[in-house]
Formats: sequence, C-alpha cells, structure tokens
Amino acid sequence: PPRPHAAPPELQEKTLVLVKPDAVQRRLVGDVIQRFERRGFKLVAMKLLQADQGLLDKHYQQLRQKPFYPALLAYMTSGPLVAMVWEGYNVVRSTRAMVGDTDSAAAAAGTIRGDFSMHVSRNVVHASDSVETAQREIGFWFQRDELVAWESGDRDYTYGP
Repeated sequence: PPRPHAAPPELQEKTLVLVKPDAVQRRLVGDVIQRFERRGFKLVAMKLLQADQGLLDKHYQQLRQKPFYPALLAYMTSGPLVAMVWEGYNVVRSTRAMVGDTDSAAAAAGTIRGDFSMHVSRNVVHASDSVETAQREIGFWFQRDELVAWESGDRDYTYGP
C-alpha cells in the first residue's frame, strides 16, 4: 500500500543542535553534521549566524543568574555558530548520548565532546535536553517556515517497514 506522505509522529521528534563558535573556528561543522547523517537523522533546518545577546538570553534563561554567565555569553558571541534542527525517532535522547557529558573530561570517547572537546568552557555543541525544551529552543532560533518538511528515501532502511 502507498505510504502516507507524513512520517508517523514518533519519527517526527525534533531537536536543536548548535555547533558552537569554538567548533566553527576549528572547522568541525562537517564532522558534527556527518555524525547525525550517519546515525540516520534527518536535517530539517540549518543556518550559520552570529548570535546576539538577546537571543542567547532567551536560550540560556535558566543560566542567566549563574556566575559563569558573562563568560558563556562572551564565548557564544565570539564568532559564528551553526544552528540545526534534526528529526527522527528518539532524536532528543539519542542526540544527548551522541554529544556526551557537558564536562569534556567525563565525556566518553566516541561522543562528539569526547572526541573533539578538551574543556567544559569549549564544549563544541549544544543539544536540547528534553522534547519540551527542544520545541522551545527551536522557536528561538528558527521561524516555523524555515523548517523543511521532506520525505527521506532511506526511511525503510533506517527504521524498517
């Protein structure tokens, strides 16, 4: 039977991934993208931008009172970053596992931080920590019409019939 056009809801979960300024400077954008593509997730939005304080204040609202916040702001505005939305089954939880521990020294080898990051203050990527957070964060970084709905030809090979 012909498949309905839209993927089932469990395959439509989305997460925000930011490739932070240190990783852009170190030319790691392609390495990060490759890991998500190889895993089987679908890229539905991506842009290179210089984040401003207003956007970061919204994104990091829960950290604004922390003593390290000014340093975090300086780091996140120090150069361009790449914002991406990835879609797929359990993408939020899987992405957190792929990214690894926030503290790079504790991040397992094979994770993005375990392979590319030396210090907690330069930890290469941000990934949403829950489905609800992902929805909120995606709204900070992207307009609804910037998310591209497309049918991936490899779905049966990634998820089964």
